[in-house]
Amino acid sequence: MIDEVLPADGLVFTRRDQVEVMTVAHRHRGVEFNLVADGTATYLLDRRRYHLAPGSLVWLFPGQDHLFVDASPAYRDWLCVFDPAVLGIDEPSDWIKPFQLPDPPGLFARRLGVDQAGWLDTLFRQAAAPGHPELELAARRHAILAAWQAFHEAPAATPATVVHPAVAAAAGLLRDRPSVSTLPELARAVGLSPHHLSRLFAQQMGTSITRFRNEQRFRRFLEIYGTGHGVTMVDAALLAGFGSYPQFHRIVCSITGTNPADYWERCNRGVPGRR
Repeated sequence: MIDEVLPADGLVFTRRDQVEVMTVAHRHRGVEFNLVADGTATYLLDRRRYHLAPGSLVWLFPGQDHLFVDASPAYRDWLCVFDPAVLGIDEPSDWIKPFQLPDPPGLFARRLGVDQAGWLDTLFRQAAAPGHPELELAARRHAILAAWQAFHEAPAATPATVVHPAVAAAAGLLRDRPSVSTLPELARAVGLSPHHLSRLFAQQMGTSITRFRNEQRFRRFLEIYGTGHGVTMVDAALLAGFGSYPQFHRIVCSITGTNPADYWERCNRGVPGRR
């Protein structure tokens, strides 16, 4: 699926403080990059799993279907999607030639050092600040090329794992169907034994099925409770798939380090329309 995210000027540049996981692989007409500011996430790209952590910088190209399958509640990143034409470079050098290709060879995910990531974060904040259109464009062009340079100067690729189709299917079920609540039920749905699925999932996704399921339920809770349609915290927890409020409270504390009410208040302090 092609996600028509590009506006008429061919450039999106923003910080995301809330990111939705995807149910369908998609791609953009432009080049995309993400710089992780906080939290962790998982991308699936051509059946490779990329584990992203603070400082991870990943580039995605127009011919590459990708799926954002998981993100921790604290996940934050910088997102840029751009038409290479906005760079205003009539004769691109070999250095940026990949921007002109739909699916360039190689792995385009690396972990930046703390200083590199911090410098880019500051640069991106300046580029994202509103100002005169000409100045905005120049700042964002510079930010894109600076991110590309930082990627090439980073020491190593972000670890990637080839994901078994059954593991990818299990992750999708845990994300989209709260009713799938037991390991045997999940294993039957994807055609593996419970033991094999549990071991393979932990090995390839970098987390246990139990923790992944709990994080997906917590994400659903945030979506349900965030609608503000008179849903109580207890009702939202049950609708999200938690068996009881005490279970919900215990799991949220284990994920966030604080209780549900305090976490909600901290995340939504100063956000208009949020309770």
